[in-house]
Amino acid sequence: MDKNKDQESTVGAVIVAAGSSLRMGGGDKLFAPLCGELLLARVLGVFQGCKAIDQIAVVVREEKVTETQELIVERRWSKVREVCIGGARRQDSVRAGLERLKGCEWVVVHDGARPLVTGDLIENGLKAAADTGAAVAAVPVTDTIKIAGPDRVVRYTPARDSMWAVQTPQVFRYDILKKAYRKVKDEVTDDATVVEQLGYRVVLYQGSYDNIKITNPDDLVLAEVLLKKRG
Repeated sequence: MDKNKDQESTVGAVIVAAGSSLRMGGGDKLFAPLCGELLLARVLGVFQGCKAIDQIAVVVREEKVTETQELIVERRWSKVREVCIGGARRQDSVRAGLERLKGCEWVVVHDGARPLVTGDLIENGLKAAADTGAAVAAVPVTDTIKIAGPDRVVRYTPARDSMWAVQTPQVFRYDILKKAYRKVKDEVTDDATVVEQLGYRVVLYQGSYDNIKITNPDDLVLAEVLLKKRG
């Protein structure tokens, strides 16, 4: 989306950073150091610097609100509208962030635990979503996938060429996502699922294999390697 051609479109971002970090062995992964910078700070810095983004809502655990607010003031991240408290489920956190955005036509939802996001990845998502109102970063699956039952016996092997691993950013028309979250009842693991349930078409756009999600200490090590490769 070219903001010079469409000055009327306001784009907001919801950064979801309210996870429990259970697999990190203690501590909040969003505040873990990564190449000399806090993980969450790396994410927010990219969104602050992205020309397509007008405003940001950051969703964190209650005990991290003050620390996050202090970080934002210190870095002078003017696009951050508010820091709010997340809910028990991911969808509750996203919904809380959506409520803090004002006057947006588009919303970009991103996991705070994906610190290798780039401005290009955000802007490509906005372009991809222009026709259908919904687009999700994803990469083709490279491993062979087996579908098994509770007994771990293989039931079948799906065709790999039709399978994609979904990431964030996920981009939506604001009204579509807000409507979807008003109707959702069951727990979902990504935002595209609730939009699909309403019958909207969701387009996959090319993500990045570097755009990993930090879930355990080994992921932090890999992220450092990938960041150093960028130079």
